[in-house]
Amino acid sequence: MLHEDITWSLIPPHFGMRQYWRDLDSLERWTRSEPHKLWWQQFFKDAGGTGFWHEAYFIGGGMEAIYDDIEPPIGFARFAPTQAARGAIFSARRRLGRGEPPTVEPVIAESEYYSG
Repeated sequence: MLHEDITWSLIPPHFGMRQYWRDLDSLERWTRSEPHKLWWQQFFKDAGGTGFWHEAYFIGGGMEAIYDDIEPPIGFARFAPTQAARGAIFSARRRLGRGEPPTVEPVIAESEYYSG
């Protein structure tokens, strides 16, 4: 994996990172490992006013994105329709339309995420 920090703006604060992963399996395993998994679980319970977004592009084709508490829309959301990541598209693997079942459990269950 290659990691780069990025500052888009200081006012309003907009910081991020760009990462290059070997494959989707490696990315999914990392997102479910400690301490990243714990951070996600805490973030989903209380984001503390922090928005999150990611966009993933795949060499073999395909892209997918998640936007959580982001206003105004950025990235794909500026020009493409968005929809809630529910049901069959709750996992990135399924959002890619590959028809493959997820290979790891989600960080937080869909029913727990959408319970509020």
